[in-house]
Amino acid sequence: MTQLIVLPHEELCPEGAVIEAEQGISICDSLLANGIDIEHACEKSCACTTCHVVVREGFESLGEAEELEEDLLDKAWGLEPNSRLSCQARIADVPLVVEIPKYTINMVSEGKH
Repeated sequence: MTQLIVLPHEELCPEGAVIEAEQGISICDSLLANGIDIEHACEKSCACTTCHVVVREGFESLGEAEELEEDLLDKAWGLEPNSRLSCQARIADVPLVVEIPKYTINMVSEGKH
């Protein structure tokens, strides 16, 4: 198990959270399994940006983003150098600190997909 620290998010996780996450599963699945209802409009198929997170610590432990993820991240609100789609980033053996951005762009529900 790897520690996943979620920084406070006004709506999804006001107090923040510390999760013992299973290695090899996505950040998104770990958040959802622990009651943090991060949006994932494309059902985790790497077709939107609603599950965008910023990895504040431990970014280097994640596998490299594939080209499709990189292309989608270019459209994410609040993109930063350590941004990832949480449905694609798999937890390794290094603790992570993640921030869920305040806003998201839902291209699926907004008819832009």
